[in-house]
Amino acid sequence: MITLSSDFGSPYPGAMRGVLLQSTDARLVDVSHSFPRQDVRGTAFWLKQILPYFPPAVHLVVVDPGVGTDRPAIVVRAGEHALVGPDNGVLVPVAREFADEFEVFRVAESESADDDAGPGTRRVPWPPDPASTTFHGRDVFAPGAAHVHEAGIDAFEADEAFEPTDEYEEFPFPEPTVREGYISGTVLVVDDFGNVITNVPGDAVEDRMGGRVEVNTVRAPVRRTYDEVDPGRRVVTVGSHGNVELAANHGRGDKTFGVGVDDTVKLTW
Repeated sequence: MITLSSDFGSPYPGAMRGVLLQSTDARLVDVSHSFPRQDVRGTAFWLKQILPYFPPAVHLVVVDPGVGTDRPAIVVRAGEHALVGPDNGVLVPVAREFADEFEVFRVAESESADDDAGPGTRRVPWPPDPASTTFHGRDVFAPGAAHVHEAGIDAFEADEAFEPTDEYEEFPFPEPTVREGYISGTVLVVDDFGNVITNVPGDAVEDRMGGRVEVNTVRAPVRRTYDEVDPGRRVVTVGSHGNVELAANHGRGDKTFGVGVDDTVKLTW
């Protein structure tokens, strides 16, 4: 299996699928192409929530604000999984979910490649030749994912295009600040329902279920489900991801609490 994740929307993922289908008979599974646009941290958060539910696979991930720059393409081998994408930190958090220890390989790029494809077929060069400076998902990462799959997760490094490295971009999530009487955190993402997901761990409000907290300057009840408040009303809860979530029953938490991605949220008891 090869999974595909990106912030591309449509139609760009089709070209990556075409490259993969030329090079492998792997089962292709689209995870999402609606990850937050050019948001490495937000995508890294969602990948942590989603990819661990997959069986062993090669995961192609393209959220790449630095496309066309000198940032490397990498493969991360973690347990029975491999992740292929840009070296901007987006792959590392989910790699740590797969395994306590992982290995990182850089993918070499060729300056040119022989075109041995037949008439009417776009070539899929190896090592990858970035034919454009704006679409490395098609020209670099998809060929890399295909080669990792075909060689096998335990053997792909035998190809000289994969070079082991100890240098790669880390991506630590911000830690909340805990003080007597309050905890201050950051909004990591807002989902399509308008639920505001913070970096505050859920256990911070577990013993306050049924009570109330102040979020910045707004008082709100703490409940286990959305439906424990009236439609349209604010609620503080713990989401399926394990973090404190600001929501509204049949409404948008980002609107009712007046916060968005990267904003600070201060929960006062």
